[in-house]
Amino acid sequence: MCRHLAYLGPPEPLGELLVRPPHSLYAQSWAPRRQRHGTVNADGFGVGWYADGDPVPARYRRAGPVWGDLSFADLARVVRSGALLAAVRDATRADADGEAAAAPFAYGPWLFSHNGMVAGWPDSLADAARSLPPAELLSLEARCDSALVWALLLHRLRSGDELPQALADTVAEVAAAAPHSRLNLLVTDGTVIAATAWGDSLWYLHDPAAGRTAVASEPYDDSPEWHEVPDRTLLTAIRTDVLLTPLKDPDPKDPEPRNPDPRNPEPKEPMA
Repeated sequence: MCRHLAYLGPPEPLGELLVRPPHSLYAQSWAPRRQRHGTVNADGFGVGWYADGDPVPARYRRAGPVWGDLSFADLARVVRSGALLAAVRDATRADADGEAAAAPFAYGPWLFSHNGMVAGWPDSLADAARSLPPAELLSLEARCDSALVWALLLHRLRSGDELPQALADTVAEVAAAAPHSRLNLLVTDGTVIAATAWGDSLWYLHDPAAGRTAVASEPYDDSPEWHEVPDRTLLTAIRTDVLLTPLKDPDPKDPEPRNPDPRNPEPKEPMA
């Protein structure tokens, strides 16, 4: 059910992060090592990256498998960035959305990806969809579950919620409406990475001395410095710090589940 990766650190060619490592996201498109659901991520791919001085990221997305796109290989060789989010897709069900359904989704400074699925889709999120302003609902890039989860998160961000809190509240809302969903969400604005481990694997690699942080569905190399994120956890990371905050399963009977503020969590686990 998809693989994704976000990076903050010194500028590097995209290929050094996405193609060259022995278990890179590129390789995970056909040979993921820790994917619990699905086997091949060939239903689309994308990468979004930030250029110096421009807060709005660029994107490159395609509907087919990443290994079949020679243009991406050339782009990844020469484009450099100190912040990116990339994903390879295994679709929950067949659809006609093509490239529009490939992560990362984007708006303003934000990039978003969803590794997982919404149980009972689409009926389970009908009420959540009706809660969105019509203009936002009509602006969905695709009709897949990930696109609606992104719309719910984006509505909170545009309303002024901080990224970690908006992410935690979105997971709580979707999990309450659609129990047994897998909601590994990954978001960045180019300075902060926020992610949730909810039903699938999530790992991070952190080197504060180098100002370098990577968050991924699974490690892209065999370094012993990778740390697995416990399930039901919110991760918030910058270049020099990583914070893990436990998340609670919402009560499906609670119409407005809330989580503790990840900016002041109890308990918390700072990671060096």
